[in-house]
Amino acid sequence: MTVMNAIHFRRATETDYPAICTLVRNEAELFLVWPNGRYPLTVAQLQSLSETRQALTVAVIDGRIVGFANYYDYQAGEKAFIGNVVIATDRRGQGLGRALVEHMLAQGFGEHALRELRISVFNQNAPALLLYAGLGFMPYGIEKRKNPAGKSVALIHMKLTKIKIPSR
Repeated sequence: MTVMNAIHFRRATETDYPAICTLVRNEAELFLVWPNGRYPLTVAQLQSLSETRQALTVAVIDGRIVGFANYYDYQAGEKAFIGNVVIATDRRGQGLGRALVEHMLAQGFGEHALRELRISVFNQNAPALLLYAGLGFMPYGIEKRKNPAGKSVALIHMKLTKIKIPSR
């Protein structure tokens, strides 16, 4: 069975929060995943996050949570940001990030009938930048931020608009 055949996605529940917390291994990683989070990521932080986010989603392989993502700044029928995308360290580089983001795109454009999905990524996260560009996201803005060490970094905002195919 391939990794892609073994993966499934479902809504996250509070019982998943401890496992989600283990996906983030250090302060630098948490900054890339959730700049406003405090390391270590805790169940209490995820509970607070769940109050302002939509469609908290986990990726699961063989009963183990290996990924997490959600929507924020959600505007029903219009747009949302895909946020907090993280994959377990030992599962990175296997296509799981792509599969998780593709799931969030399909859900956003399908079930949620959004017209546009956005995502933001820090300039030092080249694998994510390349992934999102490969999925069709295009940059539309850059925001100056400070990383935990106080150095300036660029937060690149990207968007993908649902393509409407004319009916014949």
